[in-house]
Amino acid sequence: MTGTIRAGIGGWTYAPWRGGVFYPEKLSQKRELEYASRQMNSLEINGTYYSGFKPDTWMKWRDETPEDFVFAVKASRFCTNRKRLSEGGESIERFLDQGLTALGDKLGPINWQFMATKTFDPEDFEGFLKRLPQEKDGIRLRHALEVRSPTFDTEEFYDLARKYGAAIVYAHDDEAPGWPRIDQDTADFRYARLMSSREDEPTGLSPEELDSIAGQTRAWARGGDVFAYFIAGAKVRNPAAAQALLAKLGA
Repeated sequence: MTGTIRAGIGGWTYAPWRGGVFYPEKLSQKRELEYASRQMNSLEINGTYYSGFKPDTWMKWRDETPEDFVFAVKASRFCTNRKRLSEGGESIERFLDQGLTALGDKLGPINWQFMATKTFDPEDFEGFLKRLPQEKDGIRLRHALEVRSPTFDTEEFYDLARKYGAAIVYAHDDEAPGWPRIDQDTADFRYARLMSSREDEPTGLSPEELDSIAGQTRAWARGGDVFAYFIAGAKVRNPAAAQALLAKLGA
């Protein structure tokens, strides 16, 4: 079995992308999602980390994108930036109840991102994982865990992720050497956040680096779908990086 490889960027509203850099000159800001979703096959919604959105907004995003398009959604910080993760049930429910299932088949993985100060507490983390439902409103929910403390780089954490079918985010950031770069098969999909684009490279990364990423995503796809996003780094180059990767993949 070979999964679908999806590549994109974080968000779609960024002023330096306008005026011909990524978005065509004079393109209305109201049409930026429509345009971006036709240049790549997935986007990670970042605004949900900071605030919720109304159901009408989710339906609007669904309707403006192609039929085979998929969004990843970054979970609310109120769920993950807390002393006791296992006590965040109300916050998790509030996040999931805002209307994201209106995306239907366009709802991809949910990225639960944890600060670098959050260390691995097996009992508390399992309590958190138990609160993540596998479906809502008849829509499958796929969960990805982005951890930034090296204390998570342990078999005990990998085993917990496997037990609950959650992917561990492969986060590559050259500016944060202390973050663990975990490449483990713990779910039926993979999730990568690539944060090392450079402004001096027209496509964010060199052709050789993009070849390496393409090879890695193909290897991951042998086990299921892959979601790879160019985030941070030289943000102005991230759309070009995502497009270049998709071109190398023949997508």
